[in-house]
Amino acid sequence: MTKTRNLGGLDVPAIGFGAMVLSPGMYGAIDDERGLAALTAAIDAGGTFIDTSDGYGDDAHNEKLVGRAIRGRRDEVTVATKFGLRLDDGAQPHPIEVGFAFEQLLVNAEPKYVRGYAEASLRNLGTDVIDLYYLHFPDPQVPIEDTVGAMAELVADGKVRQLGLSNVTPDELRRAYAVHPIAAVQTEWSMWRPIDPELLEAARELGVGVVPWSPLGAGFLTGTVQALGEDDFRNNAPRFDAESLKANNASYDALQALAADLGITRSQLALAWLLHQDQAVVPIPGSRTPAHIVENLAAADITLHPDTLERIDAVLARIAPVGATLLRDDR
Repeated sequence: MTKTRNLGGLDVPAIGFGAMVLSPGMYGAIDDERGLAALTAAIDAGGTFIDTSDGYGDDAHNEKLVGRAIRGRRDEVTVATKFGLRLDDGAQPHPIEVGFAFEQLLVNAEPKYVRGYAEASLRNLGTDVIDLYYLHFPDPQVPIEDTVGAMAELVADGKVRQLGLSNVTPDELRRAYAVHPIAAVQTEWSMWRPIDPELLEAARELGVGVVPWSPLGAGFLTGTVQALGEDDFRNNAPRFDAESLKANNASYDALQALAADLGITRSQLALAWLLHQDQAVVPIPGSRTPAHIVENLAAADITLHPDTLERIDAVLARIAPVGATLLRDDR
């Protein structure tokens, strides 16, 4: 039986599935047939907490792909999506600084656009309700209270079941929660990107689940990334440039011995470690390969002894990743 955890009243698998990797231009070329096969494998294996966004792929490609995959299986899945990166016509782009090579993303989370974003996502997904609806990035020109107020109206109207926030600060989480309960907060968190301890503290205090995005370090922690193809979004991430990648692979090779001693893969080690950080943690790794998807989901059944966790933490304490993280630390 698939182990579950609770996010604001939503019972979800302890490990979900991040669908971003299934759109072209994210991790290189891919076709819809392969993407649908991956989603089907995830659902069949119990990875029924599916995470997407209207900003993944051209013309909301990722949401539409997820919609195709869940057609006829909607009752089996918990669907999470995000808004704010794909702007409505007429919406002024508001820049935010990030750690990618292009340095900025453009967002707009003005309340007047929120309903339109949600209704477009509902159409893309082919569903009447979104189980968990996230603000993808806080808008620097809009108080988060105003955006969440507009999101709360969607809950009242039955279009959304629970609200989430992605890439927020502890203060933003607290201010948003004062407007409407927040089920989950997404944040970059993995063995090569620590969570902000104050964000984790705020989430625990408020009873908010934590959904780590990029829990395998954008694939790096699998130990299989030696180089990137041209059509790969990770070329914009400083930790994946040729010199940084070589140095990081050398540093993180120490994890291989730990995984081998336990008889598990490096991916499973990274995911199991995250699950042991808090009972409200639900990672969302993505993969295009059915066998790897099943492998990742199996990490939910791995128990790490306290002594093993101490060994892991000792190794991680000696490692200093080379290259900036995907999000800036000074927001």
